[in-house]
Amino acid sequence: MPAPAVDRRTAGAAITAGPLVGVLLGGMATGVLAGLTALHCPPLLAGLLAVGLLALVTRGMHIDGLADTADGLGCYGPPERALAVMRDGGAGPFGVVALIVVLGVDTVGFATAAADHRWWVAPLALTVSRAAFPLCCRRGVPAARPDGLGALVAGTQPVVVPVVWWVLPLVASVFVVPGRWWQASAAVLLAGVVVLGLSRHTGRRFGGITGDVLGAAAELAAAAVLVVCAFGS
Repeated sequence: MPAPAVDRRTAGAAITAGPLVGVLLGGMATGVLAGLTALHCPPLLAGLLAVGLLALVTRGMHIDGLADTADGLGCYGPPERALAVMRDGGAGPFGVVALIVVLGVDTVGFATAAADHRWWVAPLALTVSRAAFPLCCRRGVPAARPDGLGALVAGTQPVVVPVVWWVLPLVASVFVVPGRWWQASAAVLLAGVVVLGLSRHTGRRFGGITGDVLGAAAELAAAAVLVVCAFGS
């Protein structure tokens, strides 16, 4: 959506609306998985193609944030050194391992959902992944740098915004996921714990959040949901 200026108010509104983008991405991923399954595509290949499509349409922003955050958390030294490592642009060993594990989890998670025709899994995972944004940008969370995306969005979300965006998937899972509402609810709760833990840890390690941290939170939240939903296939 066009904006007259990219300022703190506009960026905060984008963070608030972020989970709606997750709904759209989840619907897209589900359509791809369902279409490939109908064509008798192997589930693992369908899952890999869905992961590739999501990386393409998001231009890899959140994947890049995951790698940079992993490298920043993995290095030694004061916050300034960690932030410098994150801004370097290259992927170090921690970043590479994080990408392999998380993208591998995503692929297998989507493949399992496609094989079992659990079409609710992708929308749930991607909506929750974008709900990580307002949770990380809740009031009281500072930015790690005076510039960049983190400075625009840190602390912009009243407490009610992340609460609403995390309660809605919990409530929806009871009505939309017959027979497995408890599994969907557990997935949402685990994702919330992961995002909150990452937010607090990066706050201590970096002094606040950055755009990379937001990307990492989204990717880890989606992976957490897919892990829980893969059980019992």
